[in-house]
Amino acid sequence: MALAAGVLTVADPALAQPSPGASRSDGHGKHADDGHGQGGDGQGNGRGKQDRRGDRHRAVPVKGPVLPAGDAGDSHPPTGSGLRGALGATVQDKSLGTLNFAVADAATGELLFGAQENAPATPASTTKLATAVAALALLPAGHRIATTVVQGATPGEITLVGGGDPTLTALPTDQIRIGGAPVDADSAPASMADLARRTATALKAAGTTSVKLSYDTSLYSGPLLHKDHDAMNIAAVTPLMVDEGRIDPRSVDEAPARVFDPAGQAAETFANLLKAEGVTVQNKAGQATAPAGAKELARVESPEIGRVVERMLTTSDNQLAEAVARQAALAAKQPASFEGGASAVTAELGKLGVPMTGVVLTDGSGLAKANLIPPITLVKLLAEAASPQHPELRPVITGLPVAGFTGTLAGRFGAKSGAGEAAGIVRAKTGTLQGVNTLAGTVVDADGRVLAFALMTRTGADPTAARAAVDRIVAKLAACGC
Repeated sequence: MALAAGVLTVADPALAQPSPGASRSDGHGKHADDGHGQGGDGQGNGRGKQDRRGDRHRAVPVKGPVLPAGDAGDSHPPTGSGLRGALGATVQDKSLGTLNFAVADAATGELLFGAQENAPATPASTTKLATAVAALALLPAGHRIATTVVQGATPGEITLVGGGDPTLTALPTDQIRIGGAPVDADSAPASMADLARRTATALKAAGTTSVKLSYDTSLYSGPLLHKDHDAMNIAAVTPLMVDEGRIDPRSVDEAPARVFDPAGQAAETFANLLKAEGVTVQNKAGQATAPAGAKELARVESPEIGRVVERMLTTSDNQLAEAVARQAALAAKQPASFEGGASAVTAELGKLGVPMTGVVLTDGSGLAKANLIPPITLVKLLAEAASPQHPELRPVITGLPVAGFTGTLAGRFGAKSGAGEAAGIVRAKTGTLQGVNTLAGTVVDADGRVLAFALMTRTGADPTAARAAVDRIVAKLAACGC
């Protein structure tokens, strides 16, 4: 799919020029991408300046605050002309193909430098930033996604009701890994075994040890399959599933094989766990809508929405993104569908004052090639998430992968990439589709100022080379004392 008319190629000398209104005259001085590639060194500033930068940027990711005060009295945002000089030829790397980008002050959202920053481009998984911001704005901070079991239409019947939690797991807690790391009490997903145990306890207390089981997926509407469904990057999107529909729930693949019928698999798993608890299931479960007002027998709940969003962003989880978009749709009283989720996200971002001109959303994950977002919208989303006025949005920032350390950035910004000095300093959401590489996040510059950036490319170059070229641009931002 071609980009919108007017997007510059990197060969265009205008790309090195600040966009109108982006430069300042106030005199303030100044899914796993490996990121391998060759890059230049510094910007030719004085040796003392380079040494000072090196000291500041020996950073590693730690728990706690992830953003220093962006409006600290001893720091100023870089100027447009300073950024132009700092980035230099890195924005003209042929591996980037067509590039449009924006750099903003995270503290104020003010655009500092860009090229074609208002031109819509294919966002790929940076779409998840829009989904995350809208969901966190619409849902209360303590919101959890429940999976329940209710009494059926007749005695001896029970119904497993999907609430939209794809992370519901059949694994023991000590076997669960998110991004390769074990879970803690705040991030551990709901357990299907716990749900079966609680259900069996309720049934036995009522003198029941044999049931007929059905399952309810009526919460969602519209197509089950994404238009770009491949049974690996995403399974059928249904409100009832276990371990995101993975055939092997322990798989560490970014795009694991998925089951054909996630809801049916979840019901079968639940039936087997009930049997292990001493409750006989008389039948193969079939779909049925739970009776209105049915008595609840048991429930389990997901982590709070903030932790869910962090997981979604760190691992670039498409299945979880579509579930989060549907939670946003339900909160906005829209249908829980691809279309309803996209409508809810679009409307909520508009209410937040995020520029929406040129934005086209058709899903919550970014798998759709039809999605369009300009770079200016992505940096404004990040600025909103970093703003002290919106603490409810902070999981967007804390969920961003850390360059060289976590999630989809674990294999990027390496020592040989030409961007290694930015490892540990950059937090950013990746986006990759065929011919598309995007990166949007935050970086602390050499003067301690937090910048928001969005880089969006369309190229026929090798993806590894394109991603490394993107990373080198971000490394220049990190080194900038301009």
